Amino acid sequence: MKRTLSTVLCCLLPLGYWVNAQSGLSAELKTEYIPGSNYIRPEDSTKTNSKSDFKRIDLNLSIPLSVKKDTDGKVRSWSMLLSGSYAKMTHKNYGTQLFPDEMLNAQVGVQHMRPLGKKWSIMMTASVGVYTDLERVSFDDVLGQGGILFIRHFNPNLSLGGGPVLTTAFGVPMILPWIYFDWKTNGKIKFNINFPQGMEAGYLFSDKFALKAVVDLNGMTAERNVGGKSILLGYQQITAGLRPELKINDNLTLRLTGGTAILRSFNENDRKIKSIFRDKKVADPRFASTFYAAVSLRWNLP
Repeated sequence: MKRTLSTVLCCLLPLGYWVNAQSGLSAELKTEYIPGSNYIRPEDSTKTNSKSDFKRIDLNLSIPLSVKKDTDGKVRSWSMLLSGSYAKMTHKNYGTQLFPDEMLNAQVGVQHMRPLGKKWSIMMTASVGVYTDLERVSFDDVLGQGGILFIRHFNPNLSLGGGPVLTTAFGVPMILPWIYFDWKTNGKIKFNINFPQGMEAGYLFSDKFALKAVVDLNGMTAERNVGGKSILLGYQQITAGLRPELKINDNLTLRLTGGTAILRSFNENDRKIKSIFRDKKVADPRFASTFYAAVSLRWNLP
C-alpha cells in the first residue's frame, strides 16, 4: 500500500511545487542523470548483471493569472501550472525487456491560494495530464487530480497543512491524504521540509551562495497495456547529496546536485481500488545504489 500511494503522489508533485503565491512568472528547468546500476531481482534479492540507467529532463511553469493583496498584505492568487517530465532509460543484459525505454508525464492545472483569517490559508489545485510509456498513447493514459490543502501558519517560518486529494489514477475517483510541512530557521542556517518532495538543510555563505544537504523523493507514472489490461507502472527514486546554489541575479538561480541514488524501484498495480490495500508477497524490482547528478535553473520574475 505504501508504494502504491507514493506512485500516485509522484503524479501530484509538480502541482504542489509552488505552495507560496507567486506574483510573477516562475519556471524551473532541471536535468538528472543516474548511471547504469545493477538490477536486483525481486524473487530472491539477487544482484544481477543486468543494468539500467536513468536520464530525465523536467520543465515546470507557474503563470499568475490574478494576484491581489488585502489590507493586511495577504495574497489571493490564481495561477496556471504547466509541467512536463521526459525520461530515457537504457537497459543492458536483460533476457526479456522488463521496463520501458521512455516515460512521459505532462500535465496542466490551476492553483488558487487565499487567506482564511490571520493564521490560516487554503490552497486548491486541479489538473489533468498524460502519463505514458510512449509505446501507445490512448485515453487510458489521461489521469486527473485535484486537491485542497488547509495550511496553518504558526509563524513566518513554520507552516503545517493537510487535506484531501482526489485522483483518477486507479480508474475511478478516489480520495488520498496530502500533507505539507515547511520550517525555516532564522539567520544563515536554513532547514526546510516539504513532504513528499523532500528536505534540505543549508548554510547561506552570502546573499549569492548557499550550500545545502538534501534528500529528495521523486518519481514518474506510466499507464501500460499488458495483456489487454490497463495497469499503472510507478517509478520511485530517493536521492541524497550536496547542492550548491548560486544566485546569478535577482531573477535567476543555478542549482547543482551531486550525491547518491539511494533507492530506485518500479512497481505495477491494477487500476482498481482494492490494489491500494493489497499486500505484495514479492518485493518490487529495484536497482543498486549509485551516483546521482542534477542541474537546474530557476527563473522568477518579480
